[in-house]
Amino acid sequence: MPFQMFVPTKALFGQGQLNNLHAQALPGKKALIIVSNGKSVKVNGYLDRTEKELHLAGVETVLFDEVEANPLKPTVMRGGQAARDNACDFLVALGGGSCIDAAKAIAVVATNDGDLWDYISQGTGKGKPIANKPLPIVAITTTAGTGSETDMGGVITNEETNEKTPVKSPDLFPVLAVIDPELMATVPPKFTAYQGFDALFHNIEGYLSKKANLMSEMVALEAIKQISAYLPEAVHNGSNMTARERVAFGNYLGGIEMCLSGNMSEHSLEHALSAYHQELPHGAGLIMLSKAYFAFMIDHHACDDRFICMAQKMGIPDASEPADFLKALENLIEHCGVNELKMSDYGIQPDEFPKMAENAKNAMGMLFANDRIALSIDDCIAIFKAAYR
Repeated sequence: MPFQMFVPTKALFGQGQLNNLHAQALPGKKALIIVSNGKSVKVNGYLDRTEKELHLAGVETVLFDEVEANPLKPTVMRGGQAARDNACDFLVALGGGSCIDAAKAIAVVATNDGDLWDYISQGTGKGKPIANKPLPIVAITTTAGTGSETDMGGVITNEETNEKTPVKSPDLFPVLAVIDPELMATVPPKFTAYQGFDALFHNIEGYLSKKANLMSEMVALEAIKQISAYLPEAVHNGSNMTARERVAFGNYLGGIEMCLSGNMSEHSLEHALSAYHQELPHGAGLIMLSKAYFAFMIDHHACDDRFICMAQKMGIPDASEPADFLKALENLIEHCGVNELKMSDYGIQPDEFPKMAENAKNAMGMLFANDRIALSIDDCIAIFKAAYR
């Protein structure tokens, strides 16, 4: 089972690691700090602390605070222009996966002419090579969800075409990642759950993927074990730093997992949901789809032994059949208090499923190649329907 491993990001992991940022070898002297259009990093003091650390290191800073959940193409275009206008030589992404994903796209448009979609390879993207090296990125994650702090892709939404798809390049690996669970203590319970399940599904999909290998299996199973054991406590007692740290570790492993193996079409299907419904949190969409999606794989005996092994890691030590995985997943969803999620609550209607299935196949078609069972458009629609409430 051969594999290639390339994860060049230096990681500072653990409680209090943000305090060590000033002592690191930073990739420039003027940083564009990229944060969300919300208030959390400001009111919780994380922005002030980050600016202080950078200033101690002799770095001048400029703030870009426009990133929304499921970041949009116009936003990253403005971010790229802000980096140019202020002659910034590197980026600092402070926030969750949306901020880090946006930073990767901003890094590209800051140094390359034209539109971001010129450099997108999926869907309506023009697939042009990224001619000029993107700006370096320092990623300081305040959530445990995407693993984007240690991979080379950032997912962006094009509202004009309803496409949600990644910009990718080895040059988009952050040069430095700070994974400090103290910055995650203020994430509200439901978002802790959404983000934790996103991290869990990165590892589950990587373990089930056709691209799985000896290294990715080791990484994924440890992450699945850690997240399953500690996510409920992180949700219900966010100040428990042991739980926060273990979930953050599982999330960090998920980023590595995506470099070793790869997500499956569950992520493509969810990106189609939130491409049409911007307000849908990515992790919530994955939870909505998960039982129907994995039940389809189990019904078709995609890889029975792997589902049994995951069930054992997720709290059913005597699991002996693939359906035990669905029990373990349902238990975890219930224990995290997210078992009442409904597509209909976000305005999603069943008559949208055909266009969403087509969208998933076009905008994120590359992930279908990792499935052990080939999904047709009709199969995708059937999964959407089975997941719908």
